[in-house]
Amino acid sequence: MEALGINLGYLLVQIFSFGLLFIVLKAWVYNPLIDMLENRRNSIAKGIVDASVASEARSNAEVEAEKIIAEAQAKASEIMREATTRAEEASRDVQAAVDKEAAQARAEALVEIEQERQAILDEVRGQIAALSMAATHKLVGEVLDAKRQRALIDEFFSGIKAGKVTVVEPAKGDFAVVTSALPLTAKEQTTIKKDVLGGKGEIDYKVDPSILGGLVVKVGDKVLDGSVAGQLEAMRQSLK
Repeated sequence: MEALGINLGYLLVQIFSFGLLFIVLKAWVYNPLIDMLENRRNSIAKGIVDASVASEARSNAEVEAEKIIAEAQAKASEIMREATTRAEEASRDVQAAVDKEAAQARAEALVEIEQERQAILDEVRGQIAALSMAATHKLVGEVLDAKRQRALIDEFFSGIKAGKVTVVEPAKGDFAVVTSALPLTAKEQTTIKKDVLGGKGEIDYKVDPSILGGLVVKVGDKVLDGSVAGQLEAMRQSLK
């Protein structure tokens, strides 16, 4: 190993560090986060079920109303014909209004969930940084200065080192999808757009905590996986 310029001890420490960091993140951050999102999803699902029950009740009421209208038509067909027409128009208007309101409520709920998710992940990023620095200090037995600690954490989650995206290879396109474990800052997004698309085109930024850190960049059919999860999987495969 030394002949290849690889310090075996340092490599083992790094592997152990990644393993410990993965356990810490999963136990203290990701599992609670996933539980929170699952509870929110269940709450929305319950709301949809309640809306379905209300819709069924409204349908039953409409059936009963039609029976009453049919009985009234036998006594005064002309009057009831006009009443039926008005009732149908009113029913359509009510149904349209209810459908619009339900669709708007669902859309607003989804937006609220996404906003809460982004806010939680933004907050979690700071917590993860503190946990990671504490874990690193415990492993290597030394304390890095605050600026260097922050730089290491930012590199870990953004995939940007020394102002460059580490996973970028030559790729042509005017649209890319970039996935990170936590929300990226505006500065990080600017750097990624510059390196991936030369500062032009559009980038769809997605957040997927399961990749742990780093970036997954997709330009057209080309996927560049620089995520921590991808690196761990590659390491696992190489050790088989």
